[in-house]
Amino acid sequence: YIRESPSGLLGRSPRMRELIEMVNTVAPTEATVLITGESGTGKERVARAIQEASARRGKAFVTVNCAALNESLLESELFGHEKGAFTGADKRRDGRFLQADGGTLFIDEVGDVPLPMQTKLLRVLQEKCFMRVGGIREIRSDFRLVAATNRDLEGMARTGQFRGDLLYRLQGITIVIPPLRERRDEIPGLARQAVTAFCLRNDLPEKALAEPVLDMLMEYPWPGNVRELIHALERACLAAGEGDLILPGHLPTQMRVAVARHRVSRGREQSPE
Repeated sequence: YIRESPSGLLGRSPRMRELIEMVNTVAPTEATVLITGESGTGKERVARAIQEASARRGKAFVTVNCAALNESLLESELFGHEKGAFTGADKRRDGRFLQADGGTLFIDEVGDVPLPMQTKLLRVLQEKCFMRVGGIREIRSDFRLVAATNRDLEGMARTGQFRGDLLYRLQGITIVIPPLRERRDEIPGLARQAVTAFCLRNDLPEKALAEPVLDMLMEYPWPGNVRELIHALERACLAAGEGDLILPGHLPTQMRVAVARHRVSRGREQSPE
């Protein structure tokens, strides 16, 4: 059971408290979980929180990012392969399904799984058994599946880009993570957490955020969500060096430009004709 936001980086607004309660409700079950949300919202952090609040905590948490692999590599990554199964396969290799035995398998960007692979993935989810590439013996694995996507799988299913029956299997429980722009009240707290954590990890003096910096953080649209916020503040900490205050000039240039343009645009909208 978790009481705080996963990894302390998802905020404590009412919407995020609802998410935490959802995690605490589904974690003790063996239900398949589909986590949806824009890139950078913290989907893997939620998946890890599910693992830590479940009976499988302490067991393997195995991840695979489908967007980073082509079809043949993804098949080998998930199923493993036998020696000699293809050129370069000089020894047997266990895949992610078997590595996750007893624990949790986190499939990120599941919307990028090619259609032929979707059929094979569906079979594994239904039967919890598979064969290595080039193998003839079926292997069983007791894993819990948590998948994530930033894509509209239901829309993809309607256009034939994603199997409807696989989507049904993945949607045992669906958790939606709202984008950062829809929970701006969390930005100051998240920003301070990110700065404190980075300074501690890198033996830098503790730093505060100047009020103009907080104003800019609140105005910026954060297309990259929490991940972008963390990276921006890590760069700001480095730019501030040994100083104890993060100033606007320490923020990334593209962010300062975006906020300046937004302010100019807003000023034109508010100016009398």
